[in-house]
Amino acid sequence: MKREYHKWYSHSLKKEMELLVFGYAGAKVLFFPPRMGRFYDYENWKIIAALAQKITNGELQIFCVDSVDLESFYNSFKDPGYRIYRHIQYENYVLEEVLPFANLKNSNANVVSAGCSLGAYHAVNIAMRHPTLFSKVVGMSGRYDLTKSKGSFKDLLSGFHNEFVYFNMPNQYLKNLNDPHLISQLSKMDIILAIGKEDSFLESNYKLSNILQEKGIPHHLFQWQEEAHKAYYWRTMVDIYF
Repeated sequence: MKREYHKWYSHSLKKEMELLVFGYAGAKVLFFPPRMGRFYDYENWKIIAALAQKITNGELQIFCVDSVDLESFYNSFKDPGYRIYRHIQYENYVLEEVLPFANLKNSNANVVSAGCSLGAYHAVNIAMRHPTLFSKVVGMSGRYDLTKSKGSFKDLLSGFHNEFVYFNMPNQYLKNLNDPHLISQLSKMDIILAIGKEDSFLESNYKLSNILQEKGIPHHLFQWQEEAHKAYYWRTMVDIYF
């Protein structure tokens, strides 16, 4: 399997960022790491290995991006306004640096946004905000409103709310989406959500699904057994949904 390591100074984030690329052709998958994760986690957890045949056959090219979760949503040393600001800088990094890099390496028009855990949030949020850039989105074990507490998972903005928070929480901004053009663009995407029936974020997934259904946006919500918030399940999910 072809594997490449890349590192460059990000002007969006003002720091060096790393990523791994697996494969040489096929649909481009921007794969966001799990909560506070790193660009090498999916390789270490054998999730990339689960896709080896598709990658080797030229069906998929995987771009495992890094995260700045510890500088944004999980940065308890900074105020919530900074946390959401840092997240917006991260989105700019993905859109203005990673995606153009991927497009230079591979001209395939199919671009997939995907992730597990908080990576699912990143994947779904960026695809919903910029539907013309993505043909498919896969959110596995995701949480789609980070301001809602659930069990041990707390409000990551500490009660803070402004328009930047609102427009980065899919379960908030999609609920009030009425623009026919944007709804049409979202309807062209292949939208896949997967969640375990005992997962803390089950309700969040059903809420997103209900919102999409109300807007007439086609999508699939798959409920897995037990708590599927584990690499063991993600290895199976990627082989099915990618």
